[in-house]
Formats: sequence, structure tokens, C-alpha cells
Amino acid sequence: MTQLVDNFQRVVRYVRISVTDRCDFRCVYCMSEDMTFLPREQVLTLEELALVARAFTELGVEKIRLTGGEPLVRRGIEDLVDDIGRLEGLRDFAMTTNGAGLGKHARRLRQGGLQRLNISIDSLDEARFRKLTRTGKLHKVIEGIHAAKEAGFERIKLNAVILKGRNDDEILPLVDFARHEGVDISFIEEMPLGDVSDHSRDETYCSSDDVQSVIESRYQLLPTTETTLGPSRYFRMPDSETRVGFISPHSHNFCSTCNRVRVTVEGRLLLCLGNEHSVDLREVLRRYPGDIEALKSRIIGAMGLKPEKHHFTTDGDVQVVRFMNMTGG
Repeated sequence: MTQLVDNFQRVVRYVRISVTDRCDFRCVYCMSEDMTFLPREQVLTLEELALVARAFTELGVEKIRLTGGEPLVRRGIEDLVDDIGRLEGLRDFAMTTNGAGLGKHARRLRQGGLQRLNISIDSLDEARFRKLTRTGKLHKVIEGIHAAKEAGFERIKLNAVILKGRNDDEILPLVDFARHEGVDISFIEEMPLGDVSDHSRDETYCSSDDVQSVIESRYQLLPTTETTLGPSRYFRMPDSETRVGFISPHSHNFCSTCNRVRVTVEGRLLLCLGNEHSVDLREVLRRYPGDIEALKSRIIGAMGLKPEKHHFTTDGDVQVVRFMNMTGG
């Protein structure tokens, strides 16, 4: 089996595949309030997405995460999960979702082979949640968390982006909520992707160290070596099974151990979240329909483009103009 190895001897074992750029939320750090979405012909079909997933697993990738936009708004998502869930060599199959559609989809997704869920939730206050998401309803997300638990997912993790002056007073309530629900939680530093109009990123930046200090004012955090192949650094609390993670692209750069690539819904293979290094997989998929060897060859050839690191700053400067919903959340 051919492994995907870049010029810095990092082995790619994890691919995040965006299945749509559309979302039923409009989170202030992810996209503009008035978005123009891709026309259908520019979006990979479910069959093309399934072939991309198969190509990566045949090249040694062990983990696939489906992302969006919001993956649960993509028609046929359950069929795609069925196809990917049957792939040999796949050890970890996950999805990132805003959770609002899980009441409808959770049981079917679990039956299709999806193992883990990351559910975004940045506030436990209904009015504030609505303001941060612009269109979201908090009770629908909480119902989705309960539906996911009832469906029997192996692990459920909450994701919270903390913005200074917006929701940094909810760090401890979010930890308490995760503990009460018996799920994990990761706190994420805001990514400087896309020119958002809602706020100035240099004013809202909140570091993982700041978040950790707040948590440690109430709970002891014990560092662990646990990993889900992603960038989270996990901590345990002595009196709970809930893990607390930190994703810190600014304050604790994780580039040296990066084992990830992303495929956008347009079929761009992004070699780094914070750079524009990419190759076009859609062109291969449509020039040679069904030819997995041609697709694998293009993927292997792209590894030399993976940069050593990204260069995020916290001064409000936007290094990458594409929004997070275009990248794959």
C-alpha cells in the first residue's frame, strides 16, 4: 500500500471531505450573512465524493471526517455515509455538524457506519446562540445531542469557538454542560479565514491558554496523550469521563505533526488549512470518470505541495480569503 508522505516526512492519515458549502446557520466567524453558494455543476456528486474517500483509504488514510457547510443539508448524505462506512481500512469515520438535523438523521447515520460526531455549540443562551449563528435555534441543537446519544455513537464531542466579549463568559457553563451530558468538549481559537463583517478578529481573539486558565479555576485538568488523529490536545478531569480539548492554530501551532489534508466540495485538495496550496481533483474525476488510479496518482503527486506550516496572525489580518464553509469546517 502506498503511503501519502510529504516533503517533511509527515504521513497523511486523515482527510476531511466537505460535502456541501451550504448551511442552515450563518455563524459569524464562518461566513457572511448574505452568502452566494456554488452552482450545482461545480459541486462534486455523491458518487464522486465516495470515489475520493475510497482513493484515500486505498492510499493508507485511516480517518475520514465529513464536513460542510453543514453536511446534513446535503440531499443523499445518508447514502454517502453508507458507501464510506463500508470502506476497508477505515478505522475512524466521523462528521462535524451543527447538530440541528440530528433529530432526523442520527440513528440512520449510525446504522450506516458513522462512528463519531463533533457538534458545534458556542452558547447555552438561546438569544446569544441566535445572535452568534444568526439563524440557529439552540433547542434544536440540544435535541440533536440527545438524539445522537440515543443512537449510540462511540464518541460525541462538542466544539466551541470562544470569542472575547461575545461568549467567553460561558466557558465554565459549557464545560458543565458537557460533563452533565457525558460528552467531550473542545475549545477552538477562531481561524482567520474569510473577511467577516460582523467583528474584528483582533478584538475577539481568545487564546486556548486563557480558556484553560478559566477552566482550571474550577476543575483540575490532567494532560493526556490521547488522540483522534486531529489537532486537539486532550485533558482529563479526575472526577469525570468528559475530556476537554484545545485546538490552538495560533497559540500552539500544530504544523510539525500535521497528518491532515482537506477536500473542498468543489474538489480542491487543500494541503493546508492556512494556505492556498491545492490541486484540482474534480478535473481528474470528470476527465476520467470512475478511474480511481488516475485519481490516486493526482493525490500522490500533490503531497510535494504540502507546506511546512501556516502563518496565522491574531491582528485581524486575513491570510486566506475563502470562508470556513468553503474550506470544510
